[in-house]
Amino acid sequence: MTDREGSRWVRGRTALLAFVGVTALAAGGVWFGQAPDRASAVDTAPKTSAVQDVKEDAKEARGLPGVRDCGIGEPEIKPQVITLTCADAGMVATAITWQKYGSRDALGTGVVQVVKTAAGAGADAGFPATFRLFGAKPVDGRLAFTGLEVTYEGSTPLGDTTEMYNLA
Repeated sequence: MTDREGSRWVRGRTALLAFVGVTALAAGGVWFGQAPDRASAVDTAPKTSAVQDVKEDAKEARGLPGVRDCGIGEPEIKPQVITLTCADAGMVATAITWQKYGSRDALGTGVVQVVKTAAGAGADAGFPATFRLFGAKPVDGRLAFTGLEVTYEGSTPLGDTTEMYNLA
């Protein structure tokens, strides 16, 4: 091997390493540059009550009606999330804080998250609202609320200030 062949090999290896380094840096920049987009997509994604890890004291929950998300599963006491449009989960009541939760009705506040495909909305959006659960009755052997009234505090996703949902 001559000096000339050796220098070609070194230049080729150097060029290859430079290419790999630049490619890795560019890919990492794209990955980290999209981190806020990935995080916000997860934050705004509707979540069903089935994925909540809310633990209630058994004594407090005894005798109180729960909510069956989309009419299925065990009734959940004081849910923080309730799916409003079960066909596509395009509208979901989230971040619900209950001011009153009794055997006849429950009152709380939260946000209705709307996915951009629901109701022809142009972008994902959240609408502050108050929630009233009512119509407690036995459903499949368990006490559950069967109705939900949503009253929006400002702008609304569908144009109505109050909407009613059947939870049975």
